[in-house]
Amino acid sequence: LTAMGEPSMDPTISSPDSSAQQDSLFSMMDVFLISLITGLFTYWFFFRKKKEEVPDLPKMQSVAAPVRDSSFIEKMKKTGRNIVVFYGSQTGTAEEFANRLSKDAHRYGLRGMAADPEEYDLSDLSRLSEIDKSLAVFCMATYGEGDPTDNAQDFYDWLQEADADLSGLRFAVFGLGNKTYEHFNAMGKYVDKRLEELGAQRVFELGLGDDDGNLEEDFITWREQFWPAVCEHFGVEATGEESSIRQYELVVHTDVNMNKVYTGEMGRLKSYENQKPPFDAKNPFLAQVTENRKLNEGGERHLMHLELDISNSKIRYESGDHVAVYPANDSSLVNQIGEILGTDLDTVMSLNNLDEESNKKHPFPCPTSYRTALTYYLDITNPPRTNVLYELAQYATDAGEQERLRKMASSAAEGKALYLSWVVEARRNILAILQDMPSLRPPIDHLCELLPRLQARYYSIASSSKVHPNSIHICAVTVEYETKTGRLNKGVATNWLKNKVPDQNGSSSLVPMYVRKSQFRLPFKPSTPVIMIGPGTGVAPFIGFIQERAWLKQQGKEVGETVLYYGCRREHEDYLYREELARFQKEGVLTQLHVAFSRDQAEKVYVQHLLKKNKENIWKLLNEGMAHIYVCGDARNMARDVQNTFYEIVSEFGNMSQPQAVDYVKKLMTKGRYSLDVWS
Repeated sequence: LTAMGEPSMDPTISSPDSSAQQDSLFSMMDVFLISLITGLFTYWFFFRKKKEEVPDLPKMQSVAAPVRDSSFIEKMKKTGRNIVVFYGSQTGTAEEFANRLSKDAHRYGLRGMAADPEEYDLSDLSRLSEIDKSLAVFCMATYGEGDPTDNAQDFYDWLQEADADLSGLRFAVFGLGNKTYEHFNAMGKYVDKRLEELGAQRVFELGLGDDDGNLEEDFITWREQFWPAVCEHFGVEATGEESSIRQYELVVHTDVNMNKVYTGEMGRLKSYENQKPPFDAKNPFLAQVTENRKLNEGGERHLMHLELDISNSKIRYESGDHVAVYPANDSSLVNQIGEILGTDLDTVMSLNNLDEESNKKHPFPCPTSYRTALTYYLDITNPPRTNVLYELAQYATDAGEQERLRKMASSAAEGKALYLSWVVEARRNILAILQDMPSLRPPIDHLCELLPRLQARYYSIASSSKVHPNSIHICAVTVEYETKTGRLNKGVATNWLKNKVPDQNGSSSLVPMYVRKSQFRLPFKPSTPVIMIGPGTGVAPFIGFIQERAWLKQQGKEVGETVLYYGCRREHEDYLYREELARFQKEGVLTQLHVAFSRDQAEKVYVQHLLKKNKENIWKLLNEGMAHIYVCGDARNMARDVQNTFYEIVSEFGNMSQPQAVDYVKKLMTKGRYSLDVWS
């Protein structure tokens, strides 16, 4: 140790003082070196321990647990199920059908489970043959222009890429679609075709439900032939058990902490009090209504423009996207249901799934009150489906009423006709049915179990985020009509929005919302011409498009021709955004504005008539300018008529036959040059 200090010492110094100084220095050096070595050893010791512990992390095993749980095969084995019904659902109907099919299974000595494909690994389909008498059923809705629903997107992607051998899989598909749309039941057809390509065995033919007709009847007709086919395939027989089976049990909370009770939240408890991004369907943002003005000058209808403040939400949107809003049912309807059933609506309760293995613990967020459930969670305004009538029939004390309910829920032709006329065409909702059947008084908890979920309503955004980054604009018309029974039915969302008056501090002007991305997009190059066709509230996304084109022009970009074909009933009654459109035209952004007033003259004039009138210009923009076409509004008539008009224009000026013209327009759609944002 001394040798280490020696080089720093002067060899000529040898006095007692210098000797003492040397002793003192050695002592200090010793302390320093010992401390250093101790420190290094301690560091090494702990570092070494860390290194040793790294491979032995007990928590690593818990990370793998959800992967095991995502196997529907293991779950089916564990719970003794042999039929799995997957659903691709956007509005809840496909999920409802899947639940009904899974409940049916017990009548044939089988056990079923409904499953959300988003929650499971669908590559496990190849293992389903490990389970005796196994079957996979797919209730697949088609969304938008032939797209899968949000929860079936991963399944769709997997099907496209999969090279799995599904030769041991037995399957059946029921598709939910709407014939007014171009790609009717595209998702159901694709799943059915693709599963067969991968070697799976079809047990029963593809069912195609049409929401433009009678979706419920289509489903019942398919279902009544589906089960006999399943019985024949597996060699089983119906057990004859037609009894009602409850899926949930009621628990009434007499002594509950109200901070643990849901008051309308869609997902996380207290999420409306403590808002946290990102915002989506399960975590909507509470947006303040900053403007709510009537757009039309006259007429019976109420057309409105609303502005939702999304400041500090981190919500981003593009022109053409949709805003989804969660409405609330009319309190007077809720109160009437409570009165008829003699229920204290403020009772706090939970409906707990009797199947403890189910991923769905409750039909809606629980615990909550009956009032909250009927206001925010349940659909009480649409005519109930036949399964609801079937389950409710047992509670009718009058034999005639009970028979009537059972008949409407049956698959007999007479029963279907009665359901169609008495429920669907008469637009009888659950309240009207209870009013018109005095002996029908079901327990409110069973009614809450049976009613479908109240769904979000989608609106095409009527603004551009380039111009309005902190607000989203909505254009809507209130729905109100008299039914065949003389009742006044009101649209849930539009009448609820109508009453959302801008308010400085109250909650009365708050709207739970989120943004859903769409494919309805302006061309990448601003110089590309656009032809927009949007009568009525179909003009909404084009207000956003024109705002964006104006902004691009202000930025010095070259902006191509911007052409709008708009239509309304009367010029001085319901000409929406008249001043804004006139200003855009004056500024030179809106290069052509063609307006059809359908009822201002003896003969009705619609947007397609104006397209024909300007057919030469349309063809020039389409053929030479490579214009993009956008159609927004009614799918049943307008969108179809407009498309037929384009066939005519293309055929005439492109010197094509009708089939060639149809093919030309279809190719425009494939290339993203003919886009639709339509509803029926």
